[in-house]
Amino acid sequence: MILVLGGTSEARELAELLDAAGVRFVSSLAGRVTKPRLPVGAVQIGGFGGVDGLRAYLAEHRVDVVVDATHPFAEGMTRNAVAACAADGIPLLRLERPGWSDTPAAARWPGADWHWVDDHDQAARAAAALGERPFLTVGRQALHRFIGPLGDRQTVARVVDAPAIEVPAPWTILLSRGPYPIESERQIFAAHDIDVLVTKDSGGSYTRAKLDVAAERGAAVVMVRRAAAAPDVPTVTDADAAAAWLAQR
Repeated sequence: MILVLGGTSEARELAELLDAAGVRFVSSLAGRVTKPRLPVGAVQIGGFGGVDGLRAYLAEHRVDVVVDATHPFAEGMTRNAVAACAADGIPLLRLERPGWSDTPAAARWPGADWHWVDDHDQAARAAAALGERPFLTVGRQALHRFIGPLGDRQTVARVVDAPAIEVPAPWTILLSRGPYPIESERQIFAAHDIDVLVTKDSGGSYTRAKLDVAAERGAAVVMVRRAAAAPDVPTVTDADAAAAWLAQR
């Protein structure tokens, strides 16, 4: 039995490979969006209840191996998976797409004006210093950390589900789910005259177009770094490599 901690395109791709191979597996989604894209096969939606809850699930379902294919910024789930698997001696594989930090911005986006920060509070302060019309693509759970520095700005925030908090009057909330074609990104930047983009080092192709458009328009980019990778956890960057690792076991 394989437990795939999912919610990403890579996790869905892995589910398809495991399903085609006739392997027993279940995908787990955190349940933070109202209408998630579901993978093929068995799916469990909702959290486990911390490390102890995850350990109980692994024991009850006799899980042999765990693949952590959660979002690069789902840091809590990753920490719990590392702790639970280490406690019970269950093999753990991390499936994580490469970040945009793996290629220098100047090489991929000539003339790009990128500013790297360690967290959302730093991102909010940096955005306030760099522009007047920010475009926030950091997810709804982080929006409250931008209200102080950017509450009086003509801020555009794009989220999958409506935020639970009340946002300032000058803000515009865009409800949308990727992938985002470059033409639609150009329309947003032009319509709102965006001069600074705030995002996370998520990597992948679904949301890369906004970086292309920021470079085209000369808008600054504030990029939140990923947390350090867990030590001693084998890591692959795509579903094929994850399937091969599982087959070797």
